[in-house]
Amino acid sequence: MVLTSLHPKWKALLSAEWEKPYFKKIEQFLENEEALQQAVYPPQPLIFNAFNTTPFDQIKVVILGQDPYHGLGQANGLCFSVPTGMKLPPSLKNIYKELKNNYPEYTIPLNGDLSKWAEQGVLLLNSILTVAANSPASHAKIGWEQLTNAVLQLISQEQQHVVFILWGAYAKSKLPFIDATKHLVLQSGHPSFADSHKQFFGNNHFKKCNAYLVLHEKKSIDWRV
Repeated sequence: MVLTSLHPKWKALLSAEWEKPYFKKIEQFLENEEALQQAVYPPQPLIFNAFNTTPFDQIKVVILGQDPYHGLGQANGLCFSVPTGMKLPPSLKNIYKELKNNYPEYTIPLNGDLSKWAEQGVLLLNSILTVAANSPASHAKIGWEQLTNAVLQLISQEQQHVVFILWGAYAKSKLPFIDATKHLVLQSGHPSFADSHKQFFGNNHFKKCNAYLVLHEKKSIDWRV
C-alpha cells in the first residue's frame, strides 16, 4: 500500500500501527487480491485519501461511514463521496436533502465529490477502507477496523471540541472510542432509504455542528460548496 505518500503528521501518528501483525495481514490480503486480479475499491492510491485530504491538525468534524462503495468508479476514499460525474448514490442524495432542510437556499448539486468538505476539516472516514467489487462489507474481517478504531481514539484523546457525526447503528457502535465529555457526538438513523424518513431527516446535524464549532471559536463548515 502507498504509505509513503501518507500525510507526514498522520504517518508519524500511525507509524506504530503499520508494524503490528494485523496491519501486515491487511497488506498481505490486498497483495493476494492483486495477484489474483480481483478488483478492489478504491484504487490503491486513494485508500488513504481521507487522511491525505484532511490533515490531523485540521480536523474539526468526523463523519463515519462503514465501507467504500462497491461499484466501478464510485469509491474515492472519502465516505459517502463519489467522483465528479458519477451518479449520486441514494445515501448521498438523502444527505443533500437534509442539507437543504438545514439551509433552504441550498441548491442540491449533481456532483457527489465531497472533497471540499474534507479540505475544510471534515474527516470523511470509512471504518473499513477497502471493498471487493460488487460485494459490500467483503473486507469487514481483514483488520481495517482495528486501524480506524485507533484513529478515532487518537482524535478523541489528542484533539479538543471535535464534532463526531454517527449515522446508523454501525457508526453508533463506535461510541466507546470517543470521549463525549470533551467533544460533540451527533447521532441519528442512517441516510440510506430504509432509515431516512423516520430516523435521519430532520436531525439538523449540519446546523448543530456549525453552532458547536462557532461556540468553541472554530470556523464553521461551508457545507454548501
